[in-house]
Amino acid sequence: MRFIFSALLVLTLTACASQGPTTNSLSTASNPASQQAVADTLRKTATAKETINVDQSSVDQLTSEDSDLWGRIRRGFQIPDLQSDLVDMQANWYAQRPDYVQRMTERSQKYLYHIVEELEARHMPTELALLPFIESAYNPQALSVAKAAGMWQFVPGTGRTYNLKQNMWQDERRDVLASTSAALDYLSRLHDMFGDWYLALAAYNWGEGNVQRAIARNEAAGLPTDYQSLRMPLETRNYVPKLQAVKNIVTNPQVFGLTLPSIPNHPYFVTVTTSHDIDVDTAAKLANMTPDEFRSLNPSFKKPVILGATQPQILLPFDNASAFERNLKSYSGSLSSWTTYTVTERSRPAAIAEKIGVDADTLMAVNKIPAGMRLKPGSTIVVPRADDDDEDISADVAESAVLAMEPDVPDTRKMLIRVRRKQSMAMIADRYDVSIGQLKAWNRTRRDVAMPGQVIVLHVPVGKAMPAEPGPQKLATVPVGGVERTGAQIADSRSESRYDKKRGRGHSGVVRVSEPVGKSSKPAAAKGKMTKVSTEATGKASKGETSSRHKVSASAKKGK
Repeated sequence: MRFIFSALLVLTLTACASQGPTTNSLSTASNPASQQAVADTLRKTATAKETINVDQSSVDQLTSEDSDLWGRIRRGFQIPDLQSDLVDMQANWYAQRPDYVQRMTERSQKYLYHIVEELEARHMPTELALLPFIESAYNPQALSVAKAAGMWQFVPGTGRTYNLKQNMWQDERRDVLASTSAALDYLSRLHDMFGDWYLALAAYNWGEGNVQRAIARNEAAGLPTDYQSLRMPLETRNYVPKLQAVKNIVTNPQVFGLTLPSIPNHPYFVTVTTSHDIDVDTAAKLANMTPDEFRSLNPSFKKPVILGATQPQILLPFDNASAFERNLKSYSGSLSSWTTYTVTERSRPAAIAEKIGVDADTLMAVNKIPAGMRLKPGSTIVVPRADDDDEDISADVAESAVLAMEPDVPDTRKMLIRVRRKQSMAMIADRYDVSIGQLKAWNRTRRDVAMPGQVIVLHVPVGKAMPAEPGPQKLATVPVGGVERTGAQIADSRSESRYDKKRGRGHSGVVRVSEPVGKSSKPAAAKGKMTKVSTEATGKASKGETSSRHKVSASAKKGK
């Protein structure tokens, strides 16, 4: 096992990291000798000197004029201030919720330094570091009703556009490093497109196409095309004012009766890369962290195991990374307790669990399989490793594995029932053991009554005996050439379907109801109905009866 530690930027001494900068650190700003002493101390405190790269520029930043990260953010503001009643309203909303502001600003401490670093490297406004306050309250696990995920709230499509992996193992929309890079790429592109940060922010929230169309409408009407002049949804109308309100609070929190937690102006985490599978819980334990603390920095991992085949970047606080390396060297247990199993046929989770000898509840919980679902062929699931299995999950599985599910409902066949007398939909639903809602949906109707001669569509379980419609008998039909056509033979009273045991699906689907024995079929034939006359009453079909049946079919064809 080889782990390569690469520091994004270097933390100060352990006490400095936990307590923030001191007045002594400020005094070294103009003293090169003191700066060198800080650098030397940092190097000596690195547990694995050969694997920790000290960045001299980060040492200089530790002794910059901004001892607190908020000061550095304020100094990088570039977007013109927006003044409006909406801004005041949003600022008052935050001012009335100090506990909420405290929670989200404390949550941001892990990520803000990295985001500010990225913004400054791109020469972008540091106001954008405040955008996750608006998007997700700085919660990397946030998920909106529109399926937008992570601190920066990428929807699946936009995430894929900006190369954020979304697979069975990882969702990089939640990854701190990847999602930040993608968000700044997107914002930079939007600013280049519109030439205005207000419009770029509106497009980030509403979509660039919508903003372009709003601008085009105003241009056609001879109206201004600035942010405040465009017609847009209420959420987007309030989006920039929300950001401005947070900016105002960061600029002068005392005016709003708020206090911001002090955030040291140095890195919070470093990266660790692993080439072997390791359980999330094992990694957290080796780093002297709780699983929740570990996941707060590594929220993109979706399974209980981190795959070495993907060369993942694991984020750890500097001191925890050092502890991780020390503990790993003395660790003799198995790093990973999970492997994969590929489903070969449609199966219920309980059946798979019994087959491979694992607990069904564990299998469903680890793979997040809801109750009442079954797995489709080709699905990959995570299962406990056998005691003698020490092989890591392959790169192919890491790249292409999918988990496909479907409702665990009986396979059904389609039936068409011709109603012989007026009756309620409730009566029909009760007879065939389906709900009224299903019956109406299948027949695309809101009516509560079925009229004589009306054909009712039903979907019933394959192999389940169905009660006969009062009066007439039933004729089975089978699909021919992919199209369901009326069968020439009369079904027996069991109303069997042609059930493909290999595929597990019913291929017969349509059952039609014959005319009562002894009655003429001419009226039905004249209307072009596909009704057939039953001859089962005597058990034999005479020549006359056979020719009569052919005549009915011929007249039915003519009536189409």
